[in-house]
Amino acid sequence: MTIMMFVQLLIVLLALWVGSRYGSLALGAISGIGLAILVFGFGLKPGSPPTDVIYIIIAAVTCAGVLQASGGMDWMIQIAEKMLRKHPDRITFLAPLTTFFLTVLVGTGHVVYTLMPIICDIALKKGIRPERPCGVASIASQVGITCSPIAAAVVAFSAISASNGFHVNNLQIIMITIPACICGLMAAATASYHRGKDLDKDPVFQARLKDPVQYQYIYGSNATTLDKEIAPESKRAVYIFLAALGIIVLFSIVQMFGGNLLPSYDAIQAVKGGPAEITIAAGGNVTQTAKQLATAGVVVEGVTEVVKKPLAMNLVIQIVMISAAALMIIFCKAKPKNAVAGAVWQSGMVAVVAIYGIAWLADTYFGSYMKEMQLMLTDLVSAYPWTIAIAFFLVSVLINSQGAVVVAMLPLAYTLGIEGWVLLGVLPSVYGYFFIPNYPSDIATVNFDRSGTTVIGKYLLNHSFMMPGLICVITSTLVAYLLTYVLHNFAGMF
Repeated sequence: MTIMMFVQLLIVLLALWVGSRYGSLALGAISGIGLAILVFGFGLKPGSPPTDVIYIIIAAVTCAGVLQASGGMDWMIQIAEKMLRKHPDRITFLAPLTTFFLTVLVGTGHVVYTLMPIICDIALKKGIRPERPCGVASIASQVGITCSPIAAAVVAFSAISASNGFHVNNLQIIMITIPACICGLMAAATASYHRGKDLDKDPVFQARLKDPVQYQYIYGSNATTLDKEIAPESKRAVYIFLAALGIIVLFSIVQMFGGNLLPSYDAIQAVKGGPAEITIAAGGNVTQTAKQLATAGVVVEGVTEVVKKPLAMNLVIQIVMISAAALMIIFCKAKPKNAVAGAVWQSGMVAVVAIYGIAWLADTYFGSYMKEMQLMLTDLVSAYPWTIAIAFFLVSVLINSQGAVVVAMLPLAYTLGIEGWVLLGVLPSVYGYFFIPNYPSDIATVNFDRSGTTVIGKYLLNHSFMMPGLICVITSTLVAYLLTYVLHNFAGMF
C-alpha cells in the first residue's frame, strides 16, 4: 500500500466516522465531503452511485410507509402482541422471533419501535429481567434485513451478483439467510435466558423500587396496542401488502425452476466462448471488451449477440411495490401526507442518502485501487475466502446500513475472485453496527426499558446488545456458510 493510497483510505474512514457521530442524514452527506476530497483534491475518477439499489429502496419504503399510514402496521403489531401476551414466560425466545419476522415482511427494522415497549411491559409483569428479551429483540429487528426479499441488502446482493456472473434471486438468498439467522437468534436467546440477575435478586433494581416515583414509573403504565380499534381499510392494506410480497416470491419461485412469467425484451450480451476483447478501428485503433460493447449496445459478430432476456427482478420489485402503495392509497384511505410523516418512510429515506453517499465514496476509492487491492488480498482470500466476512463485519461497524455494506464491498469481493456461493454464505456478517451502540433501534430499546436493565454501559462497549449480537452474527454466518457449502458441493446449487 502506497503512502497516497493509505492517506486516501484514512479520508474515507474519517468521513464514515464523523458521519456516524452525527448520525441520520449526516452519514451519507459527510461521505460526500470525502468524495469531493478524493475527486477534486486527489484527482480520483468518481465511481458510480448505486442507482438501481436506491430505486428499489424508494419503492419498498414508499409501500411500507403507505402501509403504516393506512393503520395496517398497527394491526400487524396487535397480532404480534397477542401472541407474546399469550406466552409471557417464553418472551425471551418469542420477542426476537416477532421483531425478526416483522422486519422480514416489511423490509426495514424501524417497524419495531411500537413493539419494544410491549416486550418490556410483558417481561416486567412476568418478573423477567427485560434486558433478556429486549437486547436480543433489538438485534433480531436488524438481523431480519438480510432475510427480507424487499430489503436493500438482499436486492443489492442479487443485482451485483448477477452482474458478476453469479445468478441468484431474492428467494434463493433468503432460503439460506432465514434458517441461518433463526439459528443465530435462538443461540443468542438461549445465552440471554438467564442473563443478569433476576429482578427480585438485583440490588440496583430493588433500590429503585423503594422510590415511590420510580416504582410508579416502572409499574404504573401499561404499554399495549390491544385497545386500538383497527379499521377494515387497515386490514385491507395488509392484504394488499402481503399479496405484493406473494407476487414477488411467485416470480422468484418460477424463475428458480427455469420458468418465466415475465415479459422478455431484446438485450445484447457477450457471446459465450467468444473473444474477451476486440480492437476496433474508429479514428484510430481502440480496444474494447465484449462487456463494454454489450453495455454500449453494439453488436459485433462473434463477440456480442442479441438475446431475449426477461424483465429483471429489481424492476419487478419496483413495479409491484409502487403499484401496491397506489392501491392502498386508493382503496384503504391511506393518506400520502401521513406516509411521508411516518417513521418508516423517513428512516427509509435516511437509508437512501446513506447508501448514496457511502457507496459512491467506497466505489470511488476501491475502483481507483482495484489492482492494488487484488495484489494485497488475493493470496489471503484464495486460501481463506471466508475471511471476507471479517471485512464485511468491520465495515459495517462504521456504516449503519447493511445495504450500504453490500453495495460498497461486494464488487470488491467478486473482483478478488471469491465465488458467489461463499459470499452468499457470509452474507449475515454485514450486520456489525450493534458493536458501537449508536443505532436508533438500540438507543430506543434502552429508553423503552423502564426497569433500567437494558443499558449502554459505562465503557461504551459493555452494553446489552454486544453479547447477543456477536453470538447471533457468528452463529448465523457459520450456519449460512455451511448451508451454501453443502448445497454447492453436494447438490450442485449456487
